Amino acid sequence: MKKSRNFDSADFLPGGIIIVDKPADITSAAVVRRIKRLPGIYKVGHAGTLDPFATGVLVCTVNQGTRISRFFLHGRKKYAATMRVGTTTDTQDHTGKILAEKPVGEISENAIVNAFQKFTGDIEQLPPSYSALKHNGVPLYRYARNGTFIQKPARKVNISRIEIRKIQLPDIEFDIQCSGGTYIRTICSDVGEILGCGGHLRKLDRLESSGFSRDKVIDLDTLEQLKTAGELERFIIPMSEALKEMPVCMADGDLQKKISYGQTLSVQDFPGCEDTIPQEGYMKITTRDNRLLAVIHIPENKFDYKYCCVFPYH
Repeated sequence: MKKSRNFDSADFLPGGIIIVDKPADITSAAVVRRIKRLPGIYKVGHAGTLDPFATGVLVCTVNQGTRISRFFLHGRKKYAATMRVGTTTDTQDHTGKILAEKPVGEISENAIVNAFQKFTGDIEQLPPSYSALKHNGVPLYRYARNGTFIQKPARKVNISRIEIRKIQLPDIEFDIQCSGGTYIRTICSDVGEILGCGGHLRKLDRLESSGFSRDKVIDLDTLEQLKTAGELERFIIPMSEALKEMPVCMADGDLQKKISYGQTLSVQDFPGCEDTIPQEGYMKITTRDNRLLAVIHIPENKFDYKYCCVFPYH
């Protein structure tokens, strides 16, 4: 029988996010499990999976912060990647089974740059069969490992920039900025096809996710050396600060009371925030000391505000 953790609510840390520097050869789920063992933590999630071999920025939501995970899942990403040409694998990366090997020969820098540029802007991308996407509640990679390859429909993604940093064949190093949900290994596989020799992703390091970069990261070993919740708290970015791009309105006492009772909100409840309220989309409501009270969704007509999540305030 699984034992429950006996904490008084006073032992729990406030909700927020931790920006973890994910090491290689560990799954994102394993990172979550290790963080959940830390003092003051009772709930953990992550906003955007990194493949086990990949490294870099992993946005982890903790405690009440797990309720705002959705606002980071589709944020823009930046990666440093290395592609190896001449070898095609079933996973589109170096961990997979080799399907084909072809001589690289002479490939000009111009041909490489042109091949990559075909994938800038809005593109339709077929998700790989080896991925964490689910079919009937089961990740696709589990089907693939059992010999059943399921192809999900193509999805629209956006590649805002690709910069070739170094060409030393058979390896090509490049930086890429893209929307959430983009598979860099699929980019490598598709570029390999254009070049006529195949290719796969050899290395991947996430430099940025949803506006959080390496200057905010902490490595797992350092986290696990922290012995008290007080030591850990200084590495947690508060929820309101984490939602830094979201419009904000500070609540007075009357608005705080309405929110605490879940009462219907309208534009009249936000005096002084007329210039802050978006035409359509999400807005955060905070206290004067910047603690998050709620996130609401404002429809185009602005008549019927919907609560997305509400947080207790004492």
